[in-house]
Amino acid sequence: MQNKFLLLSERNKRDILSALPEDNDISKLADYFQNFSDSTRIKILTCLSMMNMCVNDISTVLGINQTTISHQLKQLKDQNIVSYKREGKILVYYLTNNHVSDMMMYAVNARA
Repeated sequence: MQNKFLLLSERNKRDILSALPEDNDISKLADYFQNFSDSTRIKILTCLSMMNMCVNDISTVLGINQTTISHQLKQLKDQNIVSYKREGKILVYYLTNNHVSDMMMYAVNARA
């Protein structure tokens, strides 16, 4: 028995399938967006969208221990969402792309 679409034509199906990202790209997208599923990471990203900060300052602002902040920053760094520059003995973290804060604000406003 052949599957029949109710609203979709074969041409629409082909167009949709040709627009789908490759499995590898889908995995990358899923990994990227997983970074926004953790409240601590969202708080860190919010801080860094305001200004570049070191681990100690983020920890003090958020009231979260430095080990947790460092662990979350490593995950964000591995996904190339944040990076750092060394200023003497201090590592100063920053967003690698300002579109991250734009995307977060879009998501907040979309829920309103």
